[in-house]
Amino acid sequence: MLIGSKEFDFEKNAYIMGILNVTPDSFSDGGKWNEIDKALKRVEQMIEDGASIIDIGGESTRPGYVPVKPEEEVERIAPFIEKICENFSVAISVDTYKAYVAECAIKAGAHMVNDIWGFKGDDEMAKIVAKYNVPCCIMHNRDNKLRPYNDLIEDVISDLKGSINLGLSAGVLKENIILDPGIGFGKTLEDNLKLMNNLEKLGKLGCPVLLGTSRKSMIGLTLDLPVEDRLEGTLATTVLGIMKGCSIVRVHDVKENYRALKMTKAIMET
Repeated sequence: MLIGSKEFDFEKNAYIMGILNVTPDSFSDGGKWNEIDKALKRVEQMIEDGASIIDIGGESTRPGYVPVKPEEEVERIAPFIEKICENFSVAISVDTYKAYVAECAIKAGAHMVNDIWGFKGDDEMAKIVAKYNVPCCIMHNRDNKLRPYNDLIEDVISDLKGSINLGLSAGVLKENIILDPGIGFGKTLEDNLKLMNNLEKLGKLGCPVLLGTSRKSMIGLTLDLPVEDRLEGTLATTVLGIMKGCSIVRVHDVKENYRALKMTKAIMET
């Protein structure tokens, strides 16, 4: 898969996506990187530590988050995307479910879209992805209060098939689609753990899989730890995810997760 000018071989390799939240209220690092100079230093460090993709978000999606107007979201992220493009050759992903924001981000230099609603949050999103012929990660998500699961794994697979079909109907190429099981979104702790243990089943959909568990409540609840103490739990999920076929791991702590990924792949390839 081509992301920007970079070729990614998801069949043979696995990659780290480093998180850059330029928001004041992200659950883990809100307000830390919303100044250009600090953000550029952060990106430089993440690339040095092993990140192949930088995922930029301008709206927190933590539980209880306050929605941001699309125009404000663009004002938050566009200058950062432009500056990163000026200074680095790394692949850039924009973390948004809004078509207007995605289009503005692509025009600013973003190379792919990371959509937490899998084309279901904005009817125009799939059209924008198709228009600019960029890769898109479509995440599994649903309002669990309105639509509980009958069979968690089969329902997640079915929902993701629906997202894939929305993309294909809009002209998105199948080879541009990445899937995210949506750990922490519309799921209980038990759901998240069960989904982690069945990640390999997503392979039947024929798309690369991105895993995003970094510092999430699944880890905090399991280990009874605050956000700042969830590194070891995150590393465990990274190793398991790679062993079960995930091709991208989205993380805050790039160096540690890159080393865990590299070690896991080395063992698996012997």
